[in-house]
Amino acid sequence: MSDDNQYLEIFPTWLRSLGDDAEAFAALLTEPNLGRNAKEAVAGGINYLFKSLDLIPDGIDDIGYLDDAFVLRVAAEQASGEDLEGVDTQKLQILARLTNEAEQVRDFLGDDYGRLDGYVKGLRKGAARGRSVNDILDDEQTGSDLLSDVRGFAKTYESPGFAREEKNLVKLKAFFEFKLPG
Repeated sequence: MSDDNQYLEIFPTWLRSLGDDAEAFAALLTEPNLGRNAKEAVAGGINYLFKSLDLIPDGIDDIGYLDDAFVLRVAAEQASGEDLEGVDTQKLQILARLTNEAEQVRDFLGDDYGRLDGYVKGLRKGAARGRSVNDILDDEQTGSDLLSDVRGFAKTYESPGFAREEKNLVKLKAFFEFKLPG
């Protein structure tokens, strides 16, 4: 772990912006020029918000939603590795910002970042609330329902407090270390 103070400043901002970030990131699913692989990465990352068993339970004080924030950033990085020609400029800006912030996730997790990257890739094959990524992308109603759920999440999401204490970083890193597969 490098300079812990930077994470104690960055992570609370990610918690505060999670609802807005999710809504803006989900809007990429409506982008006609975004390729299938990129949309799969986006759909998997967004669908993670609604998993009942995620890496860090949402109710855990201070860090419960940080896994969601991390997953969105890793999914953005995966999506940005695809052909983005013709994609709406505003949508590209949110993708670029989240992708750039994935570097901080990489720095924070160190060797565990590769495991998180693999986990996020695996979300493309998973489901949440009975919705698989293929259902989201191939069935108009399922995709619309997901976007509606994301808007509802963004509207009702209340950022948890985040005490700027090193113990929260230790706890956060421990969850990833022990809960990530392989």
